[in-house]
Amino acid sequence: MINLLIAEDHESLMDGLELLFQFDEEIKIIGKAKDGKELLELLIHKKPDVLLTDVSMPRMNGVELCDKVIKNYPDVKVIAFSMFENEEAIKDMIKAGAQGYILKRRSLEEVRKAIISVHGGERYFDPSIDLASIENFEKSKTKTILSPSEREILKLIAQGKSSSEIAAERFTAVSTIAKHRKNMIQKLGLQGKGELMRYALSQYKYYK
Repeated sequence: MINLLIAEDHESLMDGLELLFQFDEEIKIIGKAKDGKELLELLIHKKPDVLLTDVSMPRMNGVELCDKVIKNYPDVKVIAFSMFENEEAIKDMIKAGAQGYILKRRSLEEVRKAIISVHGGERYFDPSIDLASIENFEKSKTKTILSPSEREILKLIAQGKSSSEIAAERFTAVSTIAKHRKNMIQKLGLQGKGELMRYALSQYKYYK
């Protein structure tokens, strides 16, 4: 059974989701919230497998919520649920760690399909989203901003290696790797080591 938490402030849509999953044999709604802050409070007591969240919400939006959930509850898979096919919002949700993005105009059965796919370890993005274009842009930006050495270090970070392990592999000082990490965080506009790791993981396939 897939335990699902939902952050959604449109009551009629929430009612439709509850009706859809009321007797579902694979998905169970274990909690719902009207905004990101309320959802975070639920997470103290609930243990979801998947979080379905609106992107535009009062008090705390979906991007902020996703970022906090991934940092503190890394096993939870996050799917963005939005009315808007906004490329910046899609990029922001991907950077925050979301594994899916689906538009509200899709059928509820499509939402169900997305939840099952993401829970199974796949990513799921709305058919109307040109994900390849978005990711190719991010690839190009990374290659432009980062130096060759930084890109190689990014790959090693994605492999889960520590600064000391990277230093040993590259025959350099740990302080040099630490400096590279700091420079990458600044160049990419990230907020610390956790975001750098998530970014490295999102980009790793480009450096195989």
